[in-house]
Amino acid sequence: MPEIEIRRMDETTEYFVSTCSHVNESDELDAAGRRRLAWLREMEPKGLQVFTALCDGEPVGFAYLMPVELSPWGPVGRDLMVMPCVWVLPKSQKQGAGTALVLAAEEAARETGRKALVTFAYEWDFWFMPAEFFRKRGFTEAARQGKAVTMWRQFHGEAEPPQSPKRRYDFAPVSGKVVVDLFYNTFCQTSAVEAQRVREVAAELGDRVVLNENSVDNLADVTAYGVSRAIFLNGREVSWGYEAPKDELRAEIEKELKDD
Repeated sequence: MPEIEIRRMDETTEYFVSTCSHVNESDELDAAGRRRLAWLREMEPKGLQVFTALCDGEPVGFAYLMPVELSPWGPVGRDLMVMPCVWVLPKSQKQGAGTALVLAAEEAARETGRKALVTFAYEWDFWFMPAEFFRKRGFTEAARQGKAVTMWRQFHGEAEPPQSPKRRYDFAPVSGKVVVDLFYNTFCQTSAVEAQRVREVAAELGDRVVLNENSVDNLADVTAYGVSRAIFLNGREVSWGYEAPKDELRAEIEKELKDD
C-alpha cells in the first residue's frame, strides 16, 4: 500500500484542484478552473479549507470543507460544517486516500467547534460520492431525496439535522422569445463549464433568447432559489447529468423557438 500524504492546497496542487483533476485537458476546463480558484481563494479567509491527497509526491485527490454559510449546495442548517465533495483519481482509489481525506476534514471540522459535519452522497453504482463509502466511515442518513442522501456525523447531541432547501423557481414568460433561466455556482467545475456554454449558445442565438443568470454561491442564495444548478427553457428544466453539450443545448432552445 503506497504512503498517502494529506496537506492543504498550495501553489503546487492548486491547478490539480481547480480543474478537478482535469490537468492539461482543454482550454475550456482551464478557464473554468481559474474562475474556481479565484472563488476558492476568496473563501479561504471565511473558513473554506481544501485538503489534497498526494501519493509519491503527486496529487491524487482532494476534499473541501466549509461552513454551511458558504456552501453553494446547501444544506439549510446552523452550526454545521459541510464537505460537499471528496474525489480520488480512479487509478488511486482503494489505496486509502479517500479515507485519509475524510478523516482530515472531520478532524478540522471538529476543531471549528461546529456541531456536525454534513456531506452529500448517492445510492448508485457510480464513482462519485457513493453513500456506502460514507456509511463505512461513520456517517448516518439525515435526509433523502430519491437516490440523493444527505449524510452527517454529529459532534454534539444537540445538533439540528440539516434540511434540504425548498425550490423557489417561478417562470416569467417573454412573448416571442425563449427565456433561459440559468442557475449555477462557481464552486462546481461542471456547473462553471456549463454556465459558460449556456452564455455562448444564448449569445449565438441573439435577441431571440432572454438569458437570466442566477449565481448560487452561498447558503443565502441556496435559500433564496432552492436550487444550486439548473437550466430552464421557458420553464422546462433540461439536464444531461453532466455539462450541457452546446449542440444539444442549442437544439433544445431551437425546439422551443419553433414551438412558440
